Amino acid sequence: MSAREQALQRLERLVSIETPTGDAAGLAAAQRLVCSWLDPVMREPGIIETVDGVDHLRWSGGDAPSVLLLGHLDTVFPTGTIRERPFRVDGDSATGPGVFDMKAGIVIMAAALARVADSGEVAVLLSSDEEVGSLTSRALIEREAARAGTVLVLEPSLDGALKIARRGGSIYRVELTGRAAHAGLEPWKGRSALTELAHHVLALPELADADAGTTVSPTVASAGTVTNVIPERAEVRIDVRAWTLGELERVDAEMQGLTAHTEGVAVEVIGGINRPPMEASSSAELLDCARRVAARLGHPEVEAVSAGGASDGNFTAAVGARTLDGLGPRGAGAHADHEWVSVDSMMERIELLAGMLDELARG
Repeated sequence: MSAREQALQRLERLVSIETPTGDAAGLAAAQRLVCSWLDPVMREPGIIETVDGVDHLRWSGGDAPSVLLLGHLDTVFPTGTIRERPFRVDGDSATGPGVFDMKAGIVIMAAALARVADSGEVAVLLSSDEEVGSLTSRALIEREAARAGTVLVLEPSLDGALKIARRGGSIYRVELTGRAAHAGLEPWKGRSALTELAHHVLALPELADADAGTTVSPTVASAGTVTNVIPERAEVRIDVRAWTLGELERVDAEMQGLTAHTEGVAVEVIGGINRPPMEASSSAELLDCARRVAARLGHPEVEAVSAGGASDGNFTAAVGARTLDGLGPRGAGAHADHEWVSVDSMMERIELLAGMLDELARG
């Protein structure tokens, strides 16, 4: 079997196992599959780390690993998506739920580890809750990143470019509590949590700063029970992104100080800063390494970009580990129905990652 055929076979098998965040059975099946690829080429078998009931998969890389390979197995797609959108290959394009973010990156990781001269000092961590903010895996990620000191993140590239900086992010839930009343008989006795929610949905985006690249986005909202009852409860979830910690802290202070616009409605803010920004300085040395290896392999020059989205690389850079992100393939459509990856770029990335691992192992 050729390397390309093996990569496509593995990608189909992994994509066909649905792994929405929180699906313990699906994630366990994916972990077993990945162990069948990595265990034969690693010094020790994979270890399940359970944190608050969530299982994450790692290989230790010994006492002093030269590098940590970082990724996640969970996806945003609900169980059943694979029946509507099964894995397919059309020329250079492979499609299916989670194929781009980030199951192709895990296939690349496994193939590269099989090629390196010595994988014994390479640590690997595949988390199971990245798509919801890495709430149970964060401490594990930070611990392993600090232990290795160097982290390569197999998240997707941005049209082939490596990601040398990322915006940080905050996650909030604003809960509103009013008073229910009959909407026909005595609506004036009610205090509408929905009306209060509308005020916040319109006002919160004003906390953004376009010049600084800071966004504040209400994303999910709910309110009410039935048509003829003034809503007693409502909630809205807020996504915040910023290039600097100072901007995240500015917005956080505003969020924590929210007050009600509607008399008799209580406001509670839950959440805060989730991922600190990943600054370009953390990637400089590893970007140089990637460019040297690409030149030696005869690949096109490696491009680099700053990316608006956050990843677990934000955590690793924040603990002082050298971090290079976006080592996954070219493609597009993360979290969308048109998600796809370039098979040719997967093969290029396998070569690039293997070459970088060999160079980093030599110091």
